Amino acid sequence: MAEQVLESRLRPAVELYSVAVSAGAALLCLQTPWAVALSPALGHWSAAGFALFGLLRLRQAGQVLRYRRHIRRLPRYALTSRQIPLSRQRLFMGRGFRWTRVHTQRLVEAQEPAVARYLRQPWPHRLARVLEQRLEHSPPPLSWLTRLTACDSPLNPLRPLPPVGGSPLLHGVEPNETHVTLPLNERVGHTLVLGTTRVGKTRLAELYITQDIHRGEVCIVFDPKGDADLLKRMYVEARRAGREREFYVFHLGWPDISCRYNAIGRFSRVTEVASRIASQLSAEGNSAAFREFAWRFVNIIARALVELGRRPDYLQIQRHVINIDALFIEYAEHLFARQDGEAWPQILALESRLTERNIPRHMQGRERRVVAIEQYLASHRLFDPVLDGLRSAVRYDRTYFDKIVASLLPLLEKLTTGKTAQLLAPDYSDLDDPRPIFDWLQVIRKGGIVYVGLDALSDAEVAAAVGNSMFADLVSVAGHLYKHGLDHGLPPSHKPQRPVPINLHADEFNELMGDEFIPLINKGGGAGIQVTAYTQTLSDIEARLGNRAKAGQVIGNFNTLQMLRVRETATAELLTQQLPRVNVLTKTLVSGATDTADPSASTDFTSSSQDRVSSTAVPLLEPAHLVSLPKGQAFSFQEGGQLWKVRMPLPKPAPDDAMPENLQELARLMRASYNDNAGQWWRANGSAAQPPAAAQSAD
Repeated sequence: MAEQVLESRLRPAVELYSVAVSAGAALLCLQTPWAVALSPALGHWSAAGFALFGLLRLRQAGQVLRYRRHIRRLPRYALTSRQIPLSRQRLFMGRGFRWTRVHTQRLVEAQEPAVARYLRQPWPHRLARVLEQRLEHSPPPLSWLTRLTACDSPLNPLRPLPPVGGSPLLHGVEPNETHVTLPLNERVGHTLVLGTTRVGKTRLAELYITQDIHRGEVCIVFDPKGDADLLKRMYVEARRAGREREFYVFHLGWPDISCRYNAIGRFSRVTEVASRIASQLSAEGNSAAFREFAWRFVNIIARALVELGRRPDYLQIQRHVINIDALFIEYAEHLFARQDGEAWPQILALESRLTERNIPRHMQGRERRVVAIEQYLASHRLFDPVLDGLRSAVRYDRTYFDKIVASLLPLLEKLTTGKTAQLLAPDYSDLDDPRPIFDWLQVIRKGGIVYVGLDALSDAEVAAAVGNSMFADLVSVAGHLYKHGLDHGLPPSHKPQRPVPINLHADEFNELMGDEFIPLINKGGGAGIQVTAYTQTLSDIEARLGNRAKAGQVIGNFNTLQMLRVRETATAELLTQQLPRVNVLTKTLVSGATDTADPSASTDFTSSSQDRVSSTAVPLLEPAHLVSLPKGQAFSFQEGGQLWKVRMPLPKPAPDDAMPENLQELARLMRASYNDNAGQWWRANGSAAQPPAAAQSAD
């Protein structure tokens, strides 16, 4: 196969002719050297030379045949989790190659009509597929024959293509694959994975999560829809890595086995409580004023709870938003007991003299003791910022007050209804509850592994509210780590403090993200947070944020872009428009004939036939290529402009021997419920499920 301007790999393997001739000549020189006038010694040397030449041509023919085979069908690539390469320096993504101008050139050549026959399956394969369709309902032995031809086994010469769709041409243009990796220091710049439904995003997440767990790093996974295989993989890998005691399961759909979590229980400044709650309220148009009032009101309640020695949670916030009177009375009792011991008898005397007629109009509807305390404070100077805030709240007309907190109550209802309240507002004093309570700082210090199942298929609104709360809490923790480090507040250690990688995997993250997600990816890298976000399209992000500029702000913070098959052109152009244009060579056949004008000349006409090679600038990758990607394949745009073509390994089935029986039962119920009966899955839970060993780790 001589070097040419054009590779021309899609062609007959003409090198085999040279192989056959060389083999015949070598045999002739070896067996009958006298027939070619050679001595036996020279015959042996000539046979060796012909054999060497034949092997060289056979190698060149093998390259052509291998290229044609890969264009039609890629070899199967599957790994068990134990076979996944593990590195302390790089993240393994799969097998593939770096995409260059050469591969764009091969794609252009493959579009020529003359080579179309090399892209089709051989006629026996096509005939087998036709017979399988026509004889599907035939009686034996014809139906047995179709089962044999449809068997996916290497022993079957007519086995069908794997059900991955797409064009195998996109990966087959490079038969020489290698391991594709990403430097771990690039992950702190965050990774965005885009791909339409059912093309392998979650399986790619499993691949990354497996490596994160075995490297001993913090791994937090948000799974809105609830993937049983993902939960199973996480626990199995945690146990194989000897980290099952650091494994936590938080699942809204299965509260009986879930760990508990208080999204507003840990903070550096008390104002963070109000910020985390108010950040989920709309700030567009007239809603901005109501959001600011909600922030102030929640901040007043949170400050009062902290002064009373209580840890804030959503249930207490909701209780006091609905009825601020009880908190006002309790805090007044607490304050008077410390600063004014003679106040309470006077307040009781004022309360006894109150009637419906002498209660001020703006205080009507309030408890009489609240009115009495307010009257006492009006006549006695007692400065306390928390009490002043509570006084300003109770002075509002009750009807007006209910209107201005109306936007806050729906959010709190989502977070405190049913068994969700047990998970998000845990009772720290209940020692009989075996479910552990965790927070993000504790998880990071322990090097924990957390699976967060938000059950978005059953209730998307509650899932989004809880997810946003967790993200807001993570933003606060990231700020704490950035300012103070991991060991702030702990006894001093002689070991040098090093940043802890915090791997945050957010599947379907467009369902969870809000405004609080922007500072998480914008500034979280300084605290060691490495976000890997998975979603379908660019429009999902824009629709969730409701603002194109904010969507661009989010996208601009991801340094690594990995794109599986997508269906939206705008999403595909997010990658292709960042790639350069390259020059490819095209071949043009030019032929013609010219008559001779001289009647006395001996030549009547002249003809010519030429193959012209010209250079044309084309995009390195077209959006149509991303639309036709097979399942499990992706383009990775990383390290400041390098484009890699990757195919991830298929997971080999493995027994569940490393899982406890109750977690196996949970995974089985999740598969059955989410796939077959998503609307009524909760009825299968009952009370028989017991907390798995994974959820019993010490708090």
